[in-house]
Amino acid sequence: MSPTTPDDSTPADPTPAAPGPDLRHSLPEDLFGLLSGTFVTSVGIFLLKTAHAVTGGTAGLSLLLSYPTGWPFGVLFFSINLPFMVLAWHQKGADFTVRTLLSIALVSGFAFLHPVMMPGFVVDPVYAVLVGNLLAGVGMLMVFRHRSSLGGLNTVALLAQEKLGWKAGWVQLATDAIIIAAALTVVPVPNVLLSVAGAVVLNLVLAFNHRPDRYLGY
Repeated sequence: MSPTTPDDSTPADPTPAAPGPDLRHSLPEDLFGLLSGTFVTSVGIFLLKTAHAVTGGTAGLSLLLSYPTGWPFGVLFFSINLPFMVLAWHQKGADFTVRTLLSIALVSGFAFLHPVMMPGFVVDPVYAVLVGNLLAGVGMLMVFRHRSSLGGLNTVALLAQEKLGWKAGWVQLATDAIIIAAALTVVPVPNVLLSVAGAVVLNLVLAFNHRPDRYLGY
């Protein structure tokens, strides 16, 4: 049966109405949202690094390169993402690109903060990997809600969802599998297996929760 209006006389339009100006996030809301999302994500990545694990996306690639080179994660994460900003500029526009660049810079900066504030931090590797990916996924959702991303393959996944209708979580899961497989060259096998489980957690968080068509605000 087709949905109807309250008087049951004419079919209701199933297309949700466009959000009005009163539902748009204010600038303070956007700034706090991006600060919160990037902080939560960076804590998740910090947990992964303590377990000598990896994840997907440019964050996973940055972790992967940081282990054999000893280069700081923050420097690698920011540098690797810069080329993707060209794609974001052409495909998503200036507003999205600036927000994404800010988000990347915040995650990179927070990456230097956590070791200083939590020196000698030790946690069970299984807990670190699973909770780290869960936090990273939640943080990414917060960033998405404020018209931003964490760059790189994250941006590609969002574009695939918008242009092709593919779920961002599943797109990123495929690319993550390649990065995690490459981790076998520098990370012990048990850590790689843990990383696989963690990446599944992160992408399930995105696949089951990132539904822009259900949001009212923006």
